[in-house]
Amino acid sequence: MSEWAIIWEARGAFLQGFLNTLLLFGLSVSIAFIIGCLFAYWLERRNPATWLLRGFIDCMRMLPFLILAYLLYYGLPSLGLRLDAWTAGLIALIVYYAAYFGEVLRGARLVLPAGQVEAAKAYGFTAFRLYRRIVLPQLVIKTRPLMGNLLILALKDTAFLTIITVRELTAAANSVQATYFIPMEAFVVVIALYWLISICLELALKWAGRFGAKRGFEHV
Repeated sequence: MSEWAIIWEARGAFLQGFLNTLLLFGLSVSIAFIIGCLFAYWLERRNPATWLLRGFIDCMRMLPFLILAYLLYYGLPSLGLRLDAWTAGLIALIVYYAAYFGEVLRGARLVLPAGQVEAAKAYGFTAFRLYRRIVLPQLVIKTRPLMGNLLILALKDTAFLTIITVRELTAAANSVQATYFIPMEAFVVVIALYWLISICLELALKWAGRFGAKRGFEHV
């Protein structure tokens, strides 16, 4: 049997790993983005909790993602809290990338023209409504390239979760190549699938840019 025939026979393992990667990635970045938006909103406040949040974000930015995953999966049991690998990996991705999303949005907020905000306040917008309806859409559109990079990084970081036994795409390739000793073919398939997801992300970001331009949030 040829190497590619073996890959085809093992397609079930690759499909399961691919679906697990998509689920992990989709859930984690969706929740992390929502939390990141709330972080960016809260960072505009002036109170002691803001400094704690600032410290948390800085800590996440300095911490390698794999160390965080290790801490959640292998470290928490020593404190009496045990998470399964999938849950630990999902929480690690959410916590880590929420900090990055929040920081990117905060940076964009600093250079946003004040005129629209002042006009919205004059019309009686509350702080959160102003942020949700006026500020946030512009921040998201203007930071689209940076957001795209973060999404790609999050996708690639799912591969680290194989080390804490999450059965994602890289773990599926490892299992196949270890069983049949065909590392080249197994990882070529993985590269192609990661590339496919990345292309879909790029197309989605381009669509978001066109949508933002139509709504007046960005000039083309």
